[in-house]
Amino acid sequence: MAKFRTVAMTALIAVAATGAIARQGATAKQAHGNHAAAAPVSAALPKSVALIDSYPATRKAPGIVAVIGLGHSTTVYSAGALAFDAGSPAADGDSLWRVYSMTKPITGMAAMMLVEDGKLKLDDPISKYIPAFKNMTVLVDGTKDLTAVPAKNEITVRHLLTHTAGLGYTIVTKGPLLNAYNEAGITPFSSTVQAEKDLRKVRPATLQAFAEKVATLPLIAEPGTKWSYSIGLDVMGAVIEKVSGMPFDTFLQTRIFTPLKMNSTYFTVPAGDAKRLATGYAFLGENPLPLDAAATSVYLSPPSFPFGGAGLVMSANDYDRFLHMLLNGGMLDGVRVMKAETVALGMSDLLPKGVIYPGAVAATGGTTSTQGFGAGGSVALVDTPGGPGKGTYGWGGAAGTIAWIDPKNKVRATVMVNYLPGDRWPLRPDFTKALYADLAR
Repeated sequence: MAKFRTVAMTALIAVAATGAIARQGATAKQAHGNHAAAAPVSAALPKSVALIDSYPATRKAPGIVAVIGLGHSTTVYSAGALAFDAGSPAADGDSLWRVYSMTKPITGMAAMMLVEDGKLKLDDPISKYIPAFKNMTVLVDGTKDLTAVPAKNEITVRHLLTHTAGLGYTIVTKGPLLNAYNEAGITPFSSTVQAEKDLRKVRPATLQAFAEKVATLPLIAEPGTKWSYSIGLDVMGAVIEKVSGMPFDTFLQTRIFTPLKMNSTYFTVPAGDAKRLATGYAFLGENPLPLDAAATSVYLSPPSFPFGGAGLVMSANDYDRFLHMLLNGGMLDGVRVMKAETVALGMSDLLPKGVIYPGAVAATGGTTSTQGFGAGGSVALVDTPGGPGKGTYGWGGAAGTIAWIDPKNKVRATVMVNYLPGDRWPLRPDFTKALYADLAR
């Protein structure tokens, strides 16, 4: 594996000499698919670049951006535009994208900061901070009705971080509980202006009210016994708010975004930055239809409350800064935001004993077939031959975005697109295969 790193670093250093690489702390220089600076990147990462270029070329997406890091070096490569409309701005490293569930690792690491501060413990019951969760119930047969029995275990911080709390999610839950979630407004994400108007008729108005409403509904499984994708990171946001004594979004801004100079990361996109926002699309058959146009996007208005599981809009460069900090053991540009041991704990397998992560769809899961789960993201438990190493941590978003860091090989990657469903195209497995093939050259 040392040879792998040496060869890959040599390739990227060669690109750095041309100006297509941004060093740590410098401003990234984009290399667009139709830009003269793209040639050296294409030479170093031919398979990755070919895959990126193919997305707008074949109308899989109007535009795409990839930020690839090896050690302290950073390559930004983009192709296409922010919308299919003629004259749309070119996609680049500072363009804004709906990252949806890629918000979860950020919320997860925010919780780990409070663990580091001694204000939280992984196995603390969350009823310690939100008493409404003290006496939860568990469905007897969720396919039939909402009949439930008292839970034997309390939900803990660990459970929220690893989707083992027994909570549901409107994107995966079915049957009577799904109806109950919809009626109670337990839908912590935004998609379109009209959908948001409808959701606000029933959605709780504040993060704490949301969490307390969740606590009135039955669980799909006994806490700590089963992995099931959930609103756990949204409830975690409410816990962070309680424990830190500040609004959840303020905590993220104060402890993560400002120190890391993530200046293009928003729960609400400023009007002046709408021109940098990609249009969100949905595929109807073979046709991509605009779902959330940038100029009128739902993200130009404040959400009901900050959604810790799916609320952020941000640039590829910003998400890379978050990953770079993790890869550096909690520090970036000389600024430490977490201890190295805290980062390592958050990126380790935190699943309760006996619980197995079964894997998720390609667009939102990890990169290997043998995985555990850490603070808001999947964790590779074994090396993948010719691919990510043991310990690779990351997650993806509903609109196709992907991101991970591979500490063993000192690799990090962020790829941004915005279309639904996120697994319309096999971007994650294809890009992972292409990138590691390039780095092994």
